[in-house]
Amino acid sequence: MDTALFHSRFRCKSWADEELYAMVATLDAAAHPEERDAAIRILNPIHGVDRIFRGNLSGQLHGCAITNTPDTPELAELLETVRDTDAWYLDHVAGLTADKLSEIIHFTFTDGGHGRMSRAEMQLQVITRGGYHRGAAGRILADCGVQPPRDIYTRYLHDSEPARRQPS
Repeated sequence: MDTALFHSRFRCKSWADEELYAMVATLDAAAHPEERDAAIRILNPIHGVDRIFRGNLSGQLHGCAITNTPDTPELAELLETVRDTDAWYLDHVAGLTADKLSEIIHFTFTDGGHGRMSRAEMQLQVITRGGYHRGAAGRILADCGVQPPRDIYTRYLHDSEPARRQPS
């Protein structure tokens, strides 16, 4: 397994999180209070699940019984905790070997059911689930007349490595 690809995907996730949170912050809370709240409610469980899988990957109890919180957090507060979690994933994947990616981890889901996944599968879950929810939050932005960011891997690669847009 290519550990560099996981590192690239988590850098992309962090980039996409920053970009989307900045766009949600521009949503006028007076003109679109319900939509702004809904966008934050969609972003919040991304972070909840990221923290749950962080606990599973690190072998530490995550302390989460649900994937979303009962109350809607402030966007700036949520972003700070997202940044911390994104940084943890970047550090975590930087130290992984191909053998470690294949390691099977046993864990308990928030509903009490047992599960087992490889480290690679857990990390793919975090990456793909986050993209799904960011897309849903982007749809809310679009409905309010705010152009959502293009949260796609090729755009990230070309923005972070402009030479990729040059002919070979």
